[in-house]
Amino acid sequence: IPAFLARQTDFVVEVARAGKPVNIKKPQFMSPTQIKHVVNKCREAGNDNVMLCERGTCFGYDNLVVDMLGFRQMKEVSNNAPIIFDVTHSLQNRDPLGDASGGRRGQVLELARAGMAVGLAGLFLEAHEDPDRARCDGPSALPLDKLEPFLVQVKAVDDLVKSFEPLEIR
Repeated sequence: IPAFLARQTDFVVEVARAGKPVNIKKPQFMSPTQIKHVVNKCREAGNDNVMLCERGTCFGYDNLVVDMLGFRQMKEVSNNAPIIFDVTHSLQNRDPLGDASGGRRGQVLELARAGMAVGLAGLFLEAHEDPDRARCDGPSALPLDKLEPFLVQVKAVDDLVKSFEPLEIR
């Protein structure tokens, strides 16, 4: 479910009733804990096969930031739904006078590593063989020739974090 449609109850319910896995992208204007209402709509429609996708939160008018604390909050309010991190869309920023989204592709690896360090279920990202010529999302897209080494590093972080014994800290 796209971020801008996540609050459209009729749409959310119909998607859930299809009986397929539902990936809900958290809107930029929604707090991590508010996503529980969207999850509940899916579950009330008979679909428990829900995953959540973080793509950043509005910070000012033309910028997105990712709050790493929000991943755990989303997991807790959703009864442990898998959390996916849309790392490239999180790097978008708009030029107030421009007609397309800008981006900070140079930060994709560090943001992906940070996300995987909190034990996420997976990543979503845009990749293109020539991001500067991509029709959309180019400024935040990963160059395709960097995809394999990118995934090797991100998977190494994921494997390391998931190898630890759980440590409860209260």
